[in-house]
Amino acid sequence: MRTTVAIIGGGLAGLYAGRLLHAAGVEFQLLEARDRLGGRILSVDATGHGSDDGFDLGPSWFWPDMQPALGTLVEELRLASFAQKIEGDILLERTPTGRPQRYPGMRQEPQSMRLVGGTGTLVRALAQGLPPQALQLGAQVTRMALGEADVTLHIVRNGGEEFLLKAEQVIAAMPPRLLQATVDLAPSLPPAAARRWRDAATWMAPHAKFFALYDQPFWRDAGLSGTAQSMVGPLVEIHDATTASGTAALFGFCGIGADRRAAMGEATLAQACLEQLARLFGPEAARPSGTLFKDWAADAWTATADDRNPTGHPLPGAAAWVTGSWQERLSLGGSEASTTAPGYLAGAVDAAERAVAETMKRLVATETLGRPTSRRTLP
Repeated sequence: MRTTVAIIGGGLAGLYAGRLLHAAGVEFQLLEARDRLGGRILSVDATGHGSDDGFDLGPSWFWPDMQPALGTLVEELRLASFAQKIEGDILLERTPTGRPQRYPGMRQEPQSMRLVGGTGTLVRALAQGLPPQALQLGAQVTRMALGEADVTLHIVRNGGEEFLLKAEQVIAAMPPRLLQATVDLAPSLPPAAARRWRDAATWMAPHAKFFALYDQPFWRDAGLSGTAQSMVGPLVEIHDATTASGTAALFGFCGIGADRRAAMGEATLAQACLEQLARLFGPEAARPSGTLFKDWAADAWTATADDRNPTGHPLPGAAAWVTGSWQERLSLGGSEASTTAPGYLAGAVDAAERAVAETMKRLVATETLGRPTSRRTLP
């Protein structure tokens, strides 16, 4: 099997890279190890299944005024958005026995925005614009071997079937640390580049989110915004997660480390979260209609062992991610490789755009030199 460009990863970055290549008439195959698209974008209903009106277990917010490229993409896809609910007082929990302190809420600038239906609507809209035969789910890339005129990708399907894909160019639209840990490169990267990939923090990988779902957003009746900060835990930051259609929910980021979360177990942790929500928002918060929990540190397609201890937000850098013999065949296009917003949704758009620009430049140079090429249309 042959293609012009292989994209590894079917999250926002991979899908956006596919959109740009498809618009340019360039043949590609997108390879996603999961059985779904979206990567760290995951919007689900109350049962945990994908939904058109879902709760965001991954990223929820974007800021179009600060992130114009992402804002433009949302507009191009004709997706509706709405402002994160911030009206009302905020709560601060300092001690496990004292009453939470209440403070007037403040105007947020820039305003955090959410997509109607959940961030998953962005994934679905991008996928609908791509040729179905170019999207390979349940396809894990385990090895890449550099040849004189192409790259051979070794791929294992979920059922154990193995196959090879030859591509002139590769865009790795995934976290550098995960790429370094899961894909064997032949020849190996130079040590400095391998170390940089391994040291690059993967955003969301150490974290977990807990949702409590309710029949009504009762905290609003009490003049509360749903926003709370806690020095007690287990949730350290809490927000109103009510959907645009009005399905009520609160969500929080767990402040407990990945190893301790695993030792506690999901049921025990969920009970501790509900007890905390009751301390903050009253006894009604202890009686949700359902709960949701996503531990990204336990997601093998997101986190590695190095991600179990948080090291902060990934930082932007101008240095090249790929050096040595791979630099003419491979580009990194995952959010963490962004030079403007690493780790954010906007970073995925930025990094994918840069990776595609690098790839197209190399393809044009290859055609100019008269080397054999796959079917494609170059500008």
